[in-house]
Amino acid sequence: MVIRMRHTRSHTANRRSHHALKAPNLSLCKNCGSEHRPHHMCLNCGFYKGKVVIDLLTKKKDREARLQAKREMTRGQSAGAEKEVATTK
Repeated sequence: MVIRMRHTRSHTANRRSHHALKAPNLSLCKNCGSEHRPHHMCLNCGFYKGKVVIDLLTKKKDREARLQAKREMTRGQSAGAEKEVATTK
């Protein structure tokens, strides 16, 4: 048989006082000046220790091209659906 001791609110609060979240330490990027996590690549420009790790400009251009193609494709499908609805009426 296990007898459990009662915990007062103050004891519980004292125990949980160490559970608070702390703000992350941030470093400044030497290339663009934005903040990033220490010992990690800058998410703004893709540099780490003065060297390009990932060329984010080309990735951004490729992503924009994909999104633009997707938008055009959905516009074409919606226009086709409107024509189909018009012909059925």
